[in-house]
Order: sequence, then C-alpha cells, then structure tokens
Amino acid sequence: MSTLRTSSSSPWEPAHLAHRRAAVTVGVIIPTLNEASIIETTLQLTRQLGFEEILVVDGGSTDRTNVVVDTVAGSPNAGSTPVRRLTAPAGRSMQLNAGARDCRQDVLLFLHADSHLPVDAKRLIQFALADPEVVGGRFDLRFDRPSMWGRIISLFMNLRSRLSRISTGDQAMFVRRQVFQQLGGFPGIPIMEDIELSARLKRTGRTVALRGFVTTSFRRWERRGPLRTILLMWALRFLYWIGISPHRLARLYADVR
Repeated sequence: MSTLRTSSSSPWEPAHLAHRRAAVTVGVIIPTLNEASIIETTLQLTRQLGFEEILVVDGGSTDRTNVVVDTVAGSPNAGSTPVRRLTAPAGRSMQLNAGARDCRQDVLLFLHADSHLPVDAKRLIQFALADPEVVGGRFDLRFDRPSMWGRIISLFMNLRSRLSRISTGDQAMFVRRQVFQQLGGFPGIPIMEDIELSARLKRTGRTVALRGFVTTSFRRWERRGPLRTILLMWALRFLYWIGISPHRLARLYADVR
C-alpha cells in the first residue's frame, strides 16, 4: 500500500503524478441502523466537503434515523452535497452493496455513520486516483476522544494496515466503481466483509494509505473495554484467516455494526 503524505495546509505532490491529476467524481455511501443520535452531525459535516452525492442506506432502523436523514436531505442548503436515503436488508455488506448499485459516481467512498472525514478528503482522493494504477485506498484513523488507549490503538491500526495493505471500514475505504463491480462488491458475509474486499482489492492493483485522518467514535471500544476489544479483534481476525466461517465468527461478535 503506497503512502501519500498530504495535508490541507502543505500538500506534497510527487512530480511523476502531477501531470496526471484526474477530477474523478465521488459518492459517499453510509450504512445506518438506529443511528439517530449521530447521523445528523455526520451528514451535515460530510455534505460540506464537495462530494457529488451522499447515499444513506438504512437497514431497518426503529428509532428516528430515517426521519433525521430525510430532514437533512430536504433542508435547503446552497452548495452542499445532495443526500438520498435508500433501504436494504440489515447487514453492512448488503447495505453497502445496495448503495454502490445506486451510485453512479466514478469513486465509491464507504463511511461509517459515526465517522467524520478530513476537510480535504475529496481532493486527497482525486489526487491519489490521478494515478491510473491506483484502484483504491483508505485514510488514517484517529478517535474522537483523545486518550492513551485511543492513541495506541489508532497508531497500531494504521501501521498494521500500511504494512499489510489490508484496510478496515473504520478507515473510510474508497474504490473505483468499475473495480468494485469487477470484484463483485462486498461479499455477503455478516462480518469481515471489509477485510475480504480489501484483500481482493490489493490483488487487483495499487492501493494507497492516505495520511489524512478520518475521525471515528471510540464508543465501541469503551463499551467492551479497550483491552478486551483488542483481544477480541485479534482473535476474530486470526480465526478468519485460518478459515473459520464468518457466520460462526459473527456469533462471537454480536455487534457486527
């Protein structure tokens, strides 16, 4: 996984890519299930970043998630990205695939409902994909509540991803739409769908690890406890790589969202 050192204040641009800048269009796909407390903030922040469209794919929320999304989508806000809401059977892979099928932009960016992109996210993606050999990539991750555990976890997640070229959904993965279609989209499994797509993607072409930060909620780690969650994640990933069925793993990790 190549690394691009870029920031909004002092962009660094390799000379051999400068002449190949491509203005690809980007669609953001956000899966939701009972995210009424956080989805409005995510949408309001994301729609100011210049993307061509945002698709929220709901998996059957029983709270006010759909009301909130529809309110944001219908609110007049000149210059902001249009928001559309779709529905799909519950399950992250099914929801993300449904959004990808309905998106007609050049690039698909998959964003969790509790994650916020850097302000220059679109520019960073367009710059990275100016190289036709790059098929996709992801951002570095940091948590919304600074803490020793948060810094340690994010540091090792980013380092592991950079060395292995395997990304997770928390890192806001993006991929060229045609490549995504060629790979058959996310596999229809209840867990590890992001790992599996990332593994397929790196066998297809070059991927990039952007230095821009996507900020995500620390709530999952706090709920179970940081150390317990780390051990659980390591165990699940190890079991997956040795061939244990994702359907069996999902029973160990009840909150697959």
